Amino acid sequence: MIFVYVISQKATNRMAMEDWQHSGSTISVSTVTSNMLAICSFDMLFTYVVTGWEGAVHDSRVLTTQLEDPTSGKYYLVDSGYSNKPGFLAPFRNVPYHLRDARRRAGGINGPTELFNYRHASLRNCIERCFGVLKARFPIFRYMTNFSLIRQREIAMCCCVLHNFIRLHNRGDPLFDRYGVDGVMPHSDSDSDDDALSSSGTARDQGANSRNDNNFANDMRDRIMFEMYLNYN
Repeated sequence: MIFVYVISQKATNRMAMEDWQHSGSTISVSTVTSNMLAICSFDMLFTYVVTGWEGAVHDSRVLTTQLEDPTSGKYYLVDSGYSNKPGFLAPFRNVPYHLRDARRRAGGINGPTELFNYRHASLRNCIERCFGVLKARFPIFRYMTNFSLIRQREIAMCCCVLHNFIRLHNRGDPLFDRYGVDGVMPHSDSDSDDDALSSSGTARDQGANSRNDNNFANDMRDRIMFEMYLNYN
């Protein structure tokens, strides 16, 4: 009951202690942040969720530790925090990416890399909308540092399960209606107002095998990009 109260009322640790007359250790308090890796379908359902990694851990480490490459010929769309490598298709760096950037410029799409990034963003927009619904429905995400790492993991996983349950059983949910329109992209704290992606967030690749894999993935991305641009014109 305390858990349901906290996530539904966006209660702080102190509020829960006073209302339930439990000690801080029972309610659980911490300043540790956690990292969350999630994959969603285009129907805005979470299909894979990993929680519990400390926030200081690099995104690339979480990805490589938790996920293997998908079936041959398929890949996950990932953001600029990850390397472009087999099974994981990342956007081009130092090229406009966000949907709002491409739509507000008078010149529109300028060149094959911009077209690739625009369409990449259009598809990956789905996970942004999923997180938009999740954070709007569960304000507890703004107060996660009040809880231990273990409790943060449990809260995040529970909220994702509830998210999927509502999506499956209530198609008229107002939050899904609000964020379900293709192209609606919530402005999160991680979004940048710059027109270009930063290359500072990616971990360095190590070893010859990794470099070869990345070269193969970059070649594949280039082929997709040029074929896309030829069909565009």
